[in-house]
Amino acid sequence: MKPLRIGNFSGFYGDRSDALREMLTGGEVDVLTGDYLAELTMLILARDRLKDPSAGYARTFPRRLEDCLGLAHERGVRIVTNAGGLNPAGLAGEIRRLADRLGIPVRVAHVEGDDLTAAYPGTLAAHAYLGGFGIAECLRAGADVVVTGRVTDAALVTGPAAAHFGWRPDDHDRLAGAVAAGHVLECGTQATGGNYAFFGEGDVRRPGFPLAEIHADGSSVITKHPGTGGFVDVGTVTAQLLYETGGARYAGPDVTARLDTVRLVQEGPDRVRIEGVRGEAPPPALKVGLNRLGGFRNEVVFVLTGLDIEAKAALVREQLADALAKSPPSEVRWELVRTDRADADTEETASALLRLVVRDPDQQVVGRALSGAAVELALASYPGFHVLAPPGKGSPYGVFEDVYVPHMGAPHGAATHEPAPDVGTVPTAPVSVSHVAVLHDGRRVPVPPPRETRPLAGVPDPALPEPLPPGPVRRAPLGLVAGARSGDKGGNANVGVWARSEDAWRWLAHTLTADTFRRLVPESRDLPVTRHLLPNLRAVNFVVEGILGAGVAAQARFDPQAKALGEWLRSRHLDIPEALL
Repeated sequence: MKPLRIGNFSGFYGDRSDALREMLTGGEVDVLTGDYLAELTMLILARDRLKDPSAGYARTFPRRLEDCLGLAHERGVRIVTNAGGLNPAGLAGEIRRLADRLGIPVRVAHVEGDDLTAAYPGTLAAHAYLGGFGIAECLRAGADVVVTGRVTDAALVTGPAAAHFGWRPDDHDRLAGAVAAGHVLECGTQATGGNYAFFGEGDVRRPGFPLAEIHADGSSVITKHPGTGGFVDVGTVTAQLLYETGGARYAGPDVTARLDTVRLVQEGPDRVRIEGVRGEAPPPALKVGLNRLGGFRNEVVFVLTGLDIEAKAALVREQLADALAKSPPSEVRWELVRTDRADADTEETASALLRLVVRDPDQQVVGRALSGAAVELALASYPGFHVLAPPGKGSPYGVFEDVYVPHMGAPHGAATHEPAPDVGTVPTAPVSVSHVAVLHDGRRVPVPPPRETRPLAGVPDPALPEPLPPGPVRRAPLGLVAGARSGDKGGNANVGVWARSEDAWRWLAHTLTADTFRRLVPESRDLPVTRHLLPNLRAVNFVVEGILGAGVAAQARFDPQAKALGEWLRSRHLDIPEALL
């Protein structure tokens, strides 16, 4: 049976505007997917909806579609996207109006049932992560465009694959293979050299968007249109497989994919085969992402130039102590970033940054009184006083949390695959999720929950490879022998680290332990750090709990989504065998 070619044209809300046309004109493709929904995006869309109840979806998508809808229809390419965000029905209606105006006879369907906001008082948005079978129902009924709200990123691929090949919910291995392909595609050009540790090995100035050729058995080949930039190799695919994952079991609403069974094979230039992926029944509960207002924050960045940096920073902190004491914010954070260097030949490189961040439930506490106190120091503080930008009145920030609820039809209180955190956000009544496919002709088709579920459990660590024989070592950056990619899941971060040769893997597996990670990343010293071994990928994956506070919207650290945490780790020095260098 001919493989199904599924491409990606968006990895986030704000991705390249011409990617949809590039994917439609660059080569053969059957389905194009657009992923728009990060945790932070849901908060952005929720704030849009507060201002306008008809909003709540990615407004850039209809503009992008206006230029390409006729081309997609002409070429028989179906489009599946979660750009519906908080209002998939609203976006579906706008696309129908667009198609009518352009005179293009396309059938538009949408998926709903994920929105649980009404059940969680105090949240701006509460959405369950649905699977791909609602998308499959829409496509089987003939939809040309399918719009969803909060589905898992991989569902944009598992849905079309299930519809095309006739997969059933208990086809766990096939679904798991599609989940692996979907996870590689979901972030667009991150699979084709974008944000890649070894970016110098190809031309990544304008990487092309990825494609997956999915086969009936669930295996796939990751590739891209010929002539587009970037590159696809085992490393780029490994990096994306590790992105925002944890242990060997990668749980979703349709299936739990066993990442420890994934095998990658370089099949040719820009072609990597994913095979051998095993699947298990999904957990008995669905993840629900909760976004709420966490309070207000304000920030002032003082520029300290030249000599006596530490003394200048101490003076500012002492001068602002009285202002902070009059009405103390619930959180005060000072950070001195030593970007300066001695005898610098530019003023900028002679300067350090002192960053003050305050947070409180009351906007007045972090607002004008504090910013006024900072401004009043302009002529009364350290020599060379100035700030990067005038402080404002304080802005709201969000908090992301997750809880777990039963599938539709499951008894309330069904076992969850991990405990819900104690966040003080409880539903008004027992909650379960009604997954519904709303077909292009208006019919509503309930999507049943999985017949079989399996509570999520850890996988025993596999045996370590044989260590390298003793030999001379050299102090050098970890990144000379290993790649890394990091990301966020709520307040946690993951850092996937992979070796590029069998010998490097033998060294990495024995050397880069959780304790070593804590030493190299001091922020994690007092936090739970779990290491997961994935020998098939020659990788170790670290999950650091709580390093991001209440999530990206809370901006608890310099790099609030941990995007560069892996690159920081690669820059740290270890004793590395000279045979690997």
